[in-house]
Amino acid sequence: MEPDESPGPGQNPLDPLLEQSTQLGQQAMVFAEGLLRPWNAYQLLIVAAVLVLAWALKAVLGPRIRAWMARREGWPTWRMRILVVVHRRLLMIFFVLLIWLTVWIMREVTWPSRSYLMTIIAELATAWLFVTFATRLIRSVFVRTVVRYAAWIYVTLAILNLRDDVSNMLDGIGFNLGEMRLSLLLLLQAAIVLALLIAGARLITQTMAVRIERNEDISPSMRVLAVKFLQVALYGAAIVIGLRAVGVDLTGLAVLSGAIGVGLGFGLQKVVSNLVSGIIILLDKSIKPGDVISLGDTFGWIQTLGARYASVVTREGKEYLIPNEDLITNQVVNWSHSNQFVRLDIHFGTSYGDDPHLVRRIAVEAAQSVDRVLRSRPPVCHITGFGDSSVDYILRFWISDPTGGLTNIRGNVFLALWDAFQANGISIPFPQREVRMLEDGTKSSA
Repeated sequence: MEPDESPGPGQNPLDPLLEQSTQLGQQAMVFAEGLLRPWNAYQLLIVAAVLVLAWALKAVLGPRIRAWMARREGWPTWRMRILVVVHRRLLMIFFVLLIWLTVWIMREVTWPSRSYLMTIIAELATAWLFVTFATRLIRSVFVRTVVRYAAWIYVTLAILNLRDDVSNMLDGIGFNLGEMRLSLLLLLQAAIVLALLIAGARLITQTMAVRIERNEDISPSMRVLAVKFLQVALYGAAIVIGLRAVGVDLTGLAVLSGAIGVGLGFGLQKVVSNLVSGIIILLDKSIKPGDVISLGDTFGWIQTLGARYASVVTREGKEYLIPNEDLITNQVVNWSHSNQFVRLDIHFGTSYGDDPHLVRRIAVEAAQSVDRVLRSRPPVCHITGFGDSSVDYILRFWISDPTGGLTNIRGNVFLALWDAFQANGISIPFPQREVRMLEDGTKSSA
């Protein structure tokens, strides 16, 4: 039967914590006194000598290894990154190799007790080096730093046989929240486990996202939807598994999360609406990355589809973040939804003295001379009316690449019409006004 560790009546709740801290302090004093023994001092001197030798090896071999790396042309990027990481850790690598070699020699020529301290230092150096290489897999700098220092502290306490004492001390710092007790140890464990699981979820998500983006059999909109679903599923699973792994009871949070959800639902209506609208857009494939759209005065290319907005880049380089709800509720012109064919119209006029049959033929030939105008769907030219100063025409032609721009192709066709009309003597009239000055009525009657 385990003793009751809860403080009794009149007992200070911090007394167990102070007692454990005192015990740790006494152990630290005993360890420090042990370092003053002759053979322990000799071992520290040997470790210092090994460290100096490792530094010398790095100074001599480091530049040569770097020069050898520079000559590795054509190697994969991941292999070069590994070499760079190894090169940055040459001092620790040489130290670990030399210290273990020294420990082996000491065990062969003298008593094991005379290499005990060196063995602890070798184990610490090896564990720290392994943690350094293992945490390089984490892409986030902040998460990598937190996980690395936490792992260094953990392995140090485990090698020094202080893990249980420190755990008891951290577990003594806490408070009760209903039937659940939150301690500093539980919070640290939760933070470490969550960081590891989220880092793993992020690594898996990025790897799968690259494969999904490379799959040409999946439409662009479905690729975005698959990546978003994968991110939500993996990150959500990482948080739930992490909290359950450290003993947090999630059933008590169900009612609280439901109440919070109702409150957030009223306060975040627009956010939820944009999120649902984004999912609908991805499912019905009405808009996908790369499409050319017009929404009001905005004309541009869909660059990305996010959870809340769509990024539209215009010809001027401006990037508009259009909420997904606007793409659902407003009228959107998708120039490349079902196919890439777009018909453009150009209006112009010529003088009444020019033959309209000749004007129509020259206009069609001028449009066909422009590169982007389709030959499979030939241009047509029609008379639309007789104006005050000119005979009005409309020139219609087709293109198959609206992503290349619409204003520039219209400008090229206008320029081709100008050159063709100048070459054939066809004039483009402009409005003229004739002003007549009437004489004064009294003067004319005289």
